[in-house]
Amino acid sequence: MKKMLFLLLMVICFACTEAERFHTATAQIVVESFYQKDFPVLEKHTTKDSYYSFMYIQDIVPKVDNRDSHFKVIQETENEDTARVQFSTIYEEQPETFKLKKEEGSWKVTEIEMGEKVPF
Repeated sequence: MKKMLFLLLMVICFACTEAERFHTATAQIVVESFYQKDFPVLEKHTTKDSYYSFMYIQDIVPKVDNRDSHFKVIQETENEDTARVQFSTIYEEQPETFKLKKEEGSWKVTEIEMGEKVPF
């Protein structure tokens, strides 16, 4: 019985950790799908407006064959259905920041409004 209880607690802890970090995984998926020009994946993980913004600049960005982006989270915040992730990759010299929001239970990269202050 103790082993089953311990196993149950481990599964719950692991599930909570994964749920807390999922917005960072979404940010990584968006970065990699953008540079690899994987449009179906990019569209699935972005809001409609954000997807169109990415597509607008897609022609000036060369396709990257390297699948390892060296994605590294620098800072992150989450507040209910909004998150922000600041990260670095091999694709850009300076860190970038994505704003994410939950749509139908899934995290999606969305537009940062003009004048909106980023918490970091």
